[in-house]
Amino acid sequence: MPSDDLDRRTFVGKTAAAGAALTLGSLLQPSTAATQADATKKIRIGLIGCGSVSGAYLPHLSKCPYGEVVSLCDIKPERAENRGNEFQIANRYPHIKEMLKGVEFDLLVNTTDMQEHEHLNREAIEAGKHVWSEKPIGNSVAGAQEVLALAKSKGVRIWGAPTAVNSPQFAFMAKALGAGKLGRVAAAHADYGHEGPHWSSFFYEVGGGSLPDLGVYNITSLTGLFGPAKSVVAMLNIVTPTRKIDGKGTIKVTEEDNAMLILDHGNGVLSHVQSGFNYFNPHGHDGSKEVRHTISMVGSHGFMGLVGYDWAPLAVDLATMDAPEIKRNCDEPNDYVWQQGASLVAETLATGKETLFTPEHSIHVLDIICAARESQKTGRRIDLTTSFKWPIVS
Repeated sequence: MPSDDLDRRTFVGKTAAAGAALTLGSLLQPSTAATQADATKKIRIGLIGCGSVSGAYLPHLSKCPYGEVVSLCDIKPERAENRGNEFQIANRYPHIKEMLKGVEFDLLVNTTDMQEHEHLNREAIEAGKHVWSEKPIGNSVAGAQEVLALAKSKGVRIWGAPTAVNSPQFAFMAKALGAGKLGRVAAAHADYGHEGPHWSSFFYEVGGGSLPDLGVYNITSLTGLFGPAKSVVAMLNIVTPTRKIDGKGTIKVTEEDNAMLILDHGNGVLSHVQSGFNYFNPHGHDGSKEVRHTISMVGSHGFMGLVGYDWAPLAVDLATMDAPEIKRNCDEPNDYVWQQGASLVAETLATGKETLFTPEHSIHVLDIICAARESQKTGRRIDLTTSFKWPIVS
């Protein structure tokens, strides 16, 4: 991807993709729970990218009542072979073109390197496939909007990670805010970071960076809670200029590994996001045991904090002027996991039940990331050009 693909000048003036959800036609199944569970037709799934993320997706998909993984693809054929043997998936391909000509499937699940998402999503849509894409769904806002428009023109759909708005903790926070529990909301803070991946270099190369890998979660959550951002100002830099990557040796880091963003949501609400690949984390890359507040917010009458990361939330703490002692909420086990997006999309295609996450929200988050990079480059506050349907939960 050229180095200027994430420059907002490539897409200023593009209109945000919007519109009603597409009719699913013959893919719709009767809506009763019994019929859904007993449906003889499942959504046929092809997964491309058999690296580390596929190891989280495939166990969830293998138990999905609405989908069946029928094929795998990876440019390193041995990885597709290994995943195929592990999950008893017979069809394996070395290239997307071979995959698209092979056994029929309905939904592409894209878990490749983030730099590859846009062109692979486009190829699948051109072939009439629905797409679930790991983040981001495009390399630029203009590119992502074009992919969404292409999907609509082809009568198929695309969605993108993350799924943070699906957790019960997100729903609790959204409803508390909507009910005015915090009074006049003023500010919020969110952070997510670790020491940085060592198993692949794409995180540190053009099109990578801590924002599309880590900051994307918090940006999704905060815009989901407070609404689309109007503008952003940011400072980004590189703390560790070289990294040692497994099987590759030392590489030069070209994309931010340290980021600070301030978002203006309008109505006086400001939020702050920090992310980076230089954060010591006692839990390592797997932060599922994090117990501090990684998202916090304050208003004229209350405070609220998310316990754990938004991709693995544990509870919500709430204190208000009327009940000033912090009370813990939403701390019971539930079935939310970050890797459930493709399974939820299969359910949508099989039953018509819509997801809370939308491609327009994904594109708005990408808009913020691109704007943050332009803000660092120019030293200016950058207005945003995209939006999405909000509130998500009411």
